Amino acid sequence: MTSPETPETALSSPAPAAAADRRRWFALAIVMTAAFMDLVDVTIVNIAIPSIREDTGASFGQIQWITAGYALAFAAGLITGGRLGDIYGRKRLFLLGITGFTIASALCGFAANPEMLVASRILQGAMAAMMVPQVLSIVHATFPAHERGKVFGLFGAIVGLGAVSGPLLGSLLIEWDIFGLEWRPIFLINLPVGVLALILGRRFISESKAPRALKLDLVGVALVTLGLLMLLYPLIRGRELDWPLWGYASMAGSLVVFAVLVAYEKRKTARDGSPLIELSLFKVKSFAAGIAVQTVFGIALGIFFLVWTLYMQIGLGWTALHAGLTGVPFSIAVSAAAGMSVQLLVPRFGRKVLQAGALIMGLGVLLYIWESDRYGMDIASWQMALPLVVMGAGMGFIVAPLTDAVLSEVPREHSGSASGLINTVQQMGNALGLGLVSVVFFGEIDDHLTRFQVGPAFANAFQHALGWVAAVLFVIFLLMFALPKRPAQHVEGAEDETAPQDLKPELVG
Repeated sequence: MTSPETPETALSSPAPAAAADRRRWFALAIVMTAAFMDLVDVTIVNIAIPSIREDTGASFGQIQWITAGYALAFAAGLITGGRLGDIYGRKRLFLLGITGFTIASALCGFAANPEMLVASRILQGAMAAMMVPQVLSIVHATFPAHERGKVFGLFGAIVGLGAVSGPLLGSLLIEWDIFGLEWRPIFLINLPVGVLALILGRRFISESKAPRALKLDLVGVALVTLGLLMLLYPLIRGRELDWPLWGYASMAGSLVVFAVLVAYEKRKTARDGSPLIELSLFKVKSFAAGIAVQTVFGIALGIFFLVWTLYMQIGLGWTALHAGLTGVPFSIAVSAAAGMSVQLLVPRFGRKVLQAGALIMGLGVLLYIWESDRYGMDIASWQMALPLVVMGAGMGFIVAPLTDAVLSEVPREHSGSASGLINTVQQMGNALGLGLVSVVFFGEIDDHLTRFQVGPAFANAFQHALGWVAAVLFVIFLLMFALPKRPAQHVEGAEDETAPQDLKPELVG
């Protein structure tokens, strides 16, 4: 930082500029590791479901709640977690969240029965909701605008890598059967990582919070939680319960709850300026458009990853390890494209990179449909590599610069609320996608299939579902026209010189 330090703006340690620079990059590595833990934990469980059911004797309903409980607790608590970080300090909430997440992971790993595992997964999701929103908030408050593009590029690469490496890591841990623990290491692996992140986070992360005093909006918390539960619970349980009428009523009622939430938040803003959701954020064009894109993109990913797993493991009869290794080209392509998009392409071409990503990913989906139809049950992993690489490249072009575009014009004092909203709509989109799987995938499969009919039926349903994914990606391409042509920090002269000075008042000792 070039301006002289004052008591109000100085960091807690009077370290030289070079040391401070190293500290923030260490801090970045720590929060990115925590984000990676969460992303892997969301996907790693799916690959272990057969092993968990066989070992614990869990019913299908309990198995569903092992995955759904985490998603519900996570989605319902994200906005609250972001606001708590704004009020009480992002470092404090991050450390509290990662401590709870690590303890919950231990409880999952040592669960004595399915009921304990379900309860531990719900606790794990709630702790992740405290931890994850602080990641983007800490980045937003620690790095000046002219560096955030690079940082969000790294974040996008982590998002892509975490989303697809979970099944591979899970399949390897199950295959190795470490100490005869079967599926339990998929949770226990979080313990050393969490403890290390906690120790290093206390040392290297600088505290930051909203510069003005805020209060926790408990009514807003209740309305957000109720609305999300009314929307997501019927989607997750709908197929199992044969889509009861009360489920549709609940989803419709959630819209009423969200309308009441908006009206209440407007009154709360006018009364004391401490709403849970900062509605003024939606007046920022880049944020409003980005939220819409994030939601629809979440739907596409929610559909694809679930039907892809079902197609490989049930339709084609592949082992967990075989299915996990098949996703490696996708993982590599996502990470490579994410780094390239922010470092080289976005500064030059702006939002065209994101739009190209949507089209490229859609092309990969169509190619996958064609190959699945052509090769049928004889399709091999190497034949899937080309469509997966194309899809991964397209996804990488989206996930890295999209976060940058959404947050680029958000005021720093609202970064916690904004990042909570981003993560919440991602989870909502994924939940909507998972709910739609019952229609676009299982709706194509007869309930009474012989052993020889399962494979072809699942392959046909996979192709049908991917057709919907391609259509959603085209909708995303159109929505991206509402994004700014270039994120604010890539516009010449925008904020770069003043960002470090603007940042200082938010840092506290």
